[in-house]
Amino acid sequence: MLSSQKIRGASVSRGRIPLPNVAVCAVCRSVITFAPSDSRRSAQATVANFCPHCGAALTRPPSRVGPGSELELDGWGKAVLQERIGEGGMGIVYGGWLYYDPQGPRAHLSPHPVAVKALNPLLTGRERARRLFLGEAAALERLNHPNIVRFYALAQPAGQLAIVMELVEGQPLSDVIDAYASESQTSGLPCMPFMHAWHYFSQLLGALGAIHALGIIHRDIKPSNVLVRTDGVVKLTDFGIARVPADEVRNTGGLAPGTGAYMSPEQVFGRELDPRADLYGAAVVLYEMLSGTTPFEGPGRNEIMVRTAQVEESPPPLRRAVPQAPSVLEVLMARALAKDPALRFGSAIELGEAFRDALDLPKTVGWRAQQKFAKNARAISGALAASGSLPAGEAEKLRTQLMNAYQRESGAP
Repeated sequence: MLSSQKIRGASVSRGRIPLPNVAVCAVCRSVITFAPSDSRRSAQATVANFCPHCGAALTRPPSRVGPGSELELDGWGKAVLQERIGEGGMGIVYGGWLYYDPQGPRAHLSPHPVAVKALNPLLTGRERARRLFLGEAAALERLNHPNIVRFYALAQPAGQLAIVMELVEGQPLSDVIDAYASESQTSGLPCMPFMHAWHYFSQLLGALGAIHALGIIHRDIKPSNVLVRTDGVVKLTDFGIARVPADEVRNTGGLAPGTGAYMSPEQVFGRELDPRADLYGAAVVLYEMLSGTTPFEGPGRNEIMVRTAQVEESPPPLRRAVPQAPSVLEVLMARALAKDPALRFGSAIELGEAFRDALDLPKTVGWRAQQKFAKNARAISGALAASGSLPAGEAEKLRTQLMNAYQRESGAP
């Protein structure tokens, strides 16, 4: 959703006619329509700022967040929005620039591109949607993991909500898989070479290990939510339906969204989830990277049929599509995609270690850093008391180590 390139499943729209702004007169309750793009008003309103029906003074409704909007950020900077680059179920994403106040605490930083995700105007008045959106902002702010889109600020212009975050220069993993699938010609070989799959998979697991340590469940792990930068670094995005087990979001309602091809059986049933639901989705992503397809999608199957298959069917053996895959990998996939969560791997790091061992892959600098980051995620995020924190500068050193390792690893495409 935050990629500056092609976005699968996102609606990119330019030149759409904006909806008009409306106001209701506080005195006579007449509906007054304003022109959508500037301060001019339609024929229903007079030139003066008064109701054309009863003469009461009017307060012009705030303009919606959109291209040209300037979002003030707690006195240290502002984000200026440009064109729309994507749209999802809850938010509209705009490209933009982040400028730092020359007199503020971050004056030493240079302007740079950002993505701004604004809560869809149609959902602004819905408390559940607002809570989920604020939950996404809280999750991103706490994480600051190299493999998760970076959070800069939450803006609330005139009661609206917008998250300013990192703009990823690259493409979704779904497009990377498609490219490999279209080029794969040799029967029996994996769609994506094992080392390339591990390069992406280990970064996804590192991000999941960190969020799970903070008690956060993403709930929508799929290739289109995994962005691949031009330098091979992976960024997990779209925390819009993440569940943070904190008091302030326990009453967001029984919303159980997701994408059938990647949903665990317990999520299909709408049951309470734990990190193993995310690991199920990650295993489906791995299956797709290696085979070129997900286990339960197929010609003529709609979303309901795919969700039913997640509950009732066993996944096709991976070696049916990839005969060269070692038999131990077949055992790994069977466990990772078990219907019963109790039979799956207990953590992202455990799943990663099992995959690495199955293929006899080296324990890279990047993977060792991922393990250390996941182990210390709570201390890094500030969730622990000061006595449990890492030494000063250690967290930033670990982030830098992660980024550098994945940028230079020979397994990167």
